[in-house]
Amino acid sequence: MRDGEDLDAILTWRVTRKVSDSLTVLNDLMIWLPEDTPATRRLIGRYIDVWEYPDGRIELRAGGVALPCVPYDKLAEIDQGAVVEHKRLGPVLQVAQAMQAQRDNRRVSGSPSRTNRGAAVRKPVTLPGTKKARAFTQAELNETILQLATQTRQTAKASLKTRPPVRKGSLNGLIRLASSYAVLQHCMELKPVKREPTQPLRSDISN
Repeated sequence: MRDGEDLDAILTWRVTRKVSDSLTVLNDLMIWLPEDTPATRRLIGRYIDVWEYPDGRIELRAGGVALPCVPYDKLAEIDQGAVVEHKRLGPVLQVAQAMQAQRDNRRVSGSPSRTNRGAAVRKPVTLPGTKKARAFTQAELNETILQLATQTRQTAKASLKTRPPVRKGSLNGLIRLASSYAVLQHCMELKPVKREPTQPLRSDISN
């Protein structure tokens, strides 16, 4: 190699993408959000370079300068731990997770192969039972919600059947235990009363 040449830069996959009016760049089903500055706003409507390095790093470049940006993956998947952790959002996340299982997660066909980083080989056709995210209809979403609600109801009924009956004495004991714990917790949260210092006894006071 010659002096001043960068092998990583030579092996990059490069494409040009247009900066939208909302200051975003779409590339390979990923939305990139450049930092909102006067300099980047001057790039709206212009084409910039997108470099993808062999190790997976992606840079947005304008005039040979890398732009600070934040990626948003349109093919992101919800982790099962998030469903368990968020109790109130759990049902909504379950629906989203079920819809993602039916989604075609293939990247754009013109993007480079990423098998060197452990990614699967891109399938030439859509897998059976999957479709693009925009192809889902409201009826399919309603059907998924109904199926999950039915499964949840059946699971709840099964757990009630297998749960041993609670005796009245045990229930009263649990209530007393809960009450005692609540009182103890309340007492622990109380701040100690600040007492005024007592006056020392004077030895010169005659009886």
